Amino acid sequence: MFTPLLANLDLIALAASVGKIVFLTFLVILPLVSIAVYFERRISAVIQDRVGPNRVGVPLTLLGFKKDWQPFGIGGLAQAAADGLKFILKEDFVPAHVRTFYYWLAPCMTVVPALLTCVVLPFGSELNLSFLGLAEPIKMVIADLSVGPLFTFAIASLGVYGIVLAGWASNSKYPFLGGVRASAQMISYEISLGLSVIPVLMIFGELNLTKMSAFQDANGWLLLPLWGEGLSVARWVLLIPIAISFVIFTVSMFAETNRLPFDLAECETELVAGYHTEYSSMKFALFFMGEYAAMIIGSGMAVTLFLGGWSIPCWPLLEKIIPLQLHFSPGDTPLYTGLLHIATFFAKVFFFIVFFIVIRWTLPRFRFDQLMALGWKVFFELALANVFLTALLMWWFPLK
Repeated sequence: MFTPLLANLDLIALAASVGKIVFLTFLVILPLVSIAVYFERRISAVIQDRVGPNRVGVPLTLLGFKKDWQPFGIGGLAQAAADGLKFILKEDFVPAHVRTFYYWLAPCMTVVPALLTCVVLPFGSELNLSFLGLAEPIKMVIADLSVGPLFTFAIASLGVYGIVLAGWASNSKYPFLGGVRASAQMISYEISLGLSVIPVLMIFGELNLTKMSAFQDANGWLLLPLWGEGLSVARWVLLIPIAISFVIFTVSMFAETNRLPFDLAECETELVAGYHTEYSSMKFALFFMGEYAAMIIGSGMAVTLFLGGWSIPCWPLLEKIIPLQLHFSPGDTPLYTGLLHIATFFAKVFFFIVFFIVIRWTLPRFRFDQLMALGWKVFFELALANVFLTALLMWWFPLK
């Protein structure tokens, strides 16, 4: 009965898919959450001129060093691991007045959509593993869908249900207000977020994120058109709507991830802690894992759409100086180039995460009426006008 099914099963492709899922989810995104927390604490301490985490560390004497080295030995590097262990061992207290099923469901619905959206992000070009006997290169994307941005927005929009459920299921005043705020905030800025991407899709002419990255590798990034067809007049003129889209997309992403200055759903000065006031232990930690995972995926989407994705800046002069192949060549990309593309993508994502952190500890929180006015009275109209501006410029300056 199962023989035809097993005969048609490509075990190599299945193993490659499982490997990419394990690598991206468990070896990159989840560890990157801990790294982002550590850097957030360090950067915030520098901005506020205070001491950051400097106690819980990895003693280098255990690694064979004769003497512990202060910056890394007790420099707070293991603080994130200590926090994770604390959350796991902490008492999981469930208040008697909550709606139990939905109270348990809410943290899962916050973190799972954030992790699911990573499946369409191309985190590299391809890896040529012919020396292992593989005839075809492995694409560095889990699911190479032709509707990548639409899938990302559709799945990411489910995260609002987790926050709303957390506020409602807590059966308490402040969490409920935080949930209502979150629903209004995220729905409002999803419209601006979607409209801001339309000019990008008009320029690319498709919705496949892998092909978008490959196009920018050959013809310059959308925000840095300095090689290939990016040197044309049309691409430089289109920098105007692309810059507007980038600003709207980035600010809307702050609102979508509930980060300062848009963290009105968990505003501790007004709502104690907002929608997760009644949560403790690992369920409390899942909300923050979902927030940081959404920040990482949002950064990856911004990098893919506007900053070339995994592509390396290939200025003609740079290519003459460096005797390496930096461009993507379908089916013929050297292994070192594929590895460089993966490293380039995560370097860009990390830069964007640092930008998120700096903004959080620099700007004050908006009032809720200011937040909604910015979304509906500024960004919505500006993003809609930007779509018409892009169409007009593409009509006057047609792309090749």
